Amino acid sequence: MKMPSPPTADVPSAVKRDAALRSAAQNLEATFLSEMLKSAGLGESRESFGGGLGEDQFASFLRDEQAKEMTKAGGIGLAESLYQALKDKAYEA
Repeated sequence: MKMPSPPTADVPSAVKRDAALRSAAQNLEATFLSEMLKSAGLGESRESFGGGLGEDQFASFLRDEQAKEMTKAGGIGLAESLYQALKDKAYEA
């Protein structure tokens, strides 16, 4: 069964919509990866010679940036799956 193709009359808006969908999917994957890194203990303070309260407060920023870089490098494939699902749903409407 062939999937319906997007309308060709409004190509610039379709390109913008696809870019927005891809960005949303990548943000979702980065958020997921950040939570997984947190669960794995990345950024936890050390018992001795740690950075204290300041390290604890800024550890989430480091995790978020590492997750974004992981996603940019290909991630775990979640962003592509989400993008395809969002794209299919967007063109059904």
